[in-house]
Amino acid sequence: MRAAPGSEEGQSWALARLICGHICLHGSMAGLRMAAPLLALREGHSAFSVGVLLALFSLTQVFLALPAGRYADRHGLKRPMGMGVVAASVGASLAVLWPQFWVLCLSALLMGGATGAASIALQRHVGRAARTSTELKRVFSWLAIGPAVSNFVGPVLAGLLIDHVGVWMGGTAGDDNGFRGAFILLALLPWATWLWVRRTVELPPVEPVVGATHLHVWNLLREPPMRRLLLVNWLLSSCWDVHTFVVPVLGHERVFSASVIGAILGGFAIAAAAVRVLMPLLAHHLKEWLVVAVAMVATAALFGIYPWMESPWSMGLCSVLLGLALGSVQPMIMSTLHQITPHHLHGQALGLRLAAINLSSVLMPMLFGTAGAVIGISAVFWTVGAAVGLGSRLAWRMRP
Repeated sequence: MRAAPGSEEGQSWALARLICGHICLHGSMAGLRMAAPLLALREGHSAFSVGVLLALFSLTQVFLALPAGRYADRHGLKRPMGMGVVAASVGASLAVLWPQFWVLCLSALLMGGATGAASIALQRHVGRAARTSTELKRVFSWLAIGPAVSNFVGPVLAGLLIDHVGVWMGGTAGDDNGFRGAFILLALLPWATWLWVRRTVELPPVEPVVGATHLHVWNLLREPPMRRLLLVNWLLSSCWDVHTFVVPVLGHERVFSASVIGAILGGFAIAAAAVRVLMPLLAHHLKEWLVVAVAMVATAALFGIYPWMESPWSMGLCSVLLGLALGSVQPMIMSTLHQITPHHLHGQALGLRLAAINLSSVLMPMLFGTAGAVIGISAVFWTVGAAVGLGSRLAWRMRP
């Protein structure tokens, strides 16, 4: 017997469907973020070119985030999700048909924009459904499991297909057939998202607030809590970008296979998912500002030792520990954001957050590529780690 939609069991099942849908869509982007740079490196492109390619996953989101937030505020969940599914699938399909660098750049633009717009609609829906601060922490901890799991599923599956499809077809590991096989899977995954999301019941629209029609999302930037939150979120998202960028480059330099590189990134994702599974059970005892501050200090320490790890096992251990630290952050950020933002601006506030961190993601990979070529990849780790360590003071100041 299916649970009633309004019951606690029905709400849990609805959240589970949304998480599964998020895993499929975000997994497609995570797989493409690993496979496309590896193909570019195999074709002889430089670390700077790889940085540009990774930056393009975020470029579309910089310009679409706020319009996507307004669109979600007006139309709810399913319409933005459906548009995202189509755009993501088209992006990966282009890489199947024409696996050239400029096409990979176009695929990155489509995939990034689609995933960002769909995520805003999903986060807005889940946040509106929560009724208390504890419930906000709990539901966003569950929802955050989606990207963590997808960051494992996408790269690992893509890596396995890259290494083995070519062999199965009589070629060699990592040949063109292997990459095409990976891109085909990544083009199909978004459609699984729609199968999970299509039966979700839309929430009623937010009624305009009397006397507050002049408020705009940009007014939130005048508030110190919002500015601190966005700056902390930017610092921590830069750490994700560093890890995503540096691990394939280090792995390529150390002659690791695509499967090994995918497994190292996958260890990070598993750890991030594991800590997010525990957080809903402890939501009543967690303080957002304290969790974020501890995560920033731990991340700074791990970035200090990561470049000294030479073997896949030692890199994997650092990756797991880093996943535990960074995986705890997003639910706390999202809970705080929803508590300091008016209901009728939730979608736009989420868009503002996404635009801010993705503007960083556009610039940072190119900066990482340039810095890595000039001063070495290790210095990139140490510089970002120092910035995060110094920025931990901002998290302490997020105390209510």
